[in-house]
Amino acid sequence: MSLKLVLSLAMVIHLYAPSVFANVRSTGACDIPSALERKLPERFPGTRIVGLADLSDEDKKLYQADHDNRCPGAVSIDFYGDGKPTWAIALISESGETRKGQLLVAHSEHSGWSIRSLETFTGTPVVWEENPGRYKDVYGEKTLIAKYPVIVLCFYEASAIVYCWTGQKADKIWISD
Repeated sequence: MSLKLVLSLAMVIHLYAPSVFANVRSTGACDIPSALERKLPERFPGTRIVGLADLSDEDKKLYQADHDNRCPGAVSIDFYGDGKPTWAIALISESGETRKGQLLVAHSEHSGWSIRSLETFTGTPVVWEENPGRYKDVYGEKTLIAKYPVIVLCFYEASAIVYCWTGQKADKIWISD
């Protein structure tokens, strides 16, 4: 390929690519399946997935220390133990002085995505997956034995809640308060 052709192609890409890609919305580290991404605004208008930019500097440091640059508001997890695509998602409101949101579990089924709300909250949490196992609450009163991976909803410097699927329902305990 001649240098002139390479330079010409580079110029065309430089001039026209921004307009071609201007309407493509990238969520970066918060990429979720496109069918699910389309369904969330329909069901939960005025919300978005918690991203790194939503966290305070201190919370961002704490999160990144354990999770690098992964999305703090969405994690793929085998919550139900059936191997089907499942996502734990922390949604927050896009406006307002006080952030309100929900923790969702989205599960791929033959008819599309089934979305269940596990919790509503105020603030900006992060969410991640932990291994199956035994989890004791912060008060020493309740124990969960999880056969499948669990969801952790964490508000740094405040509280953390573990959610597990019992086979019948989602159960939860506070592991810090």
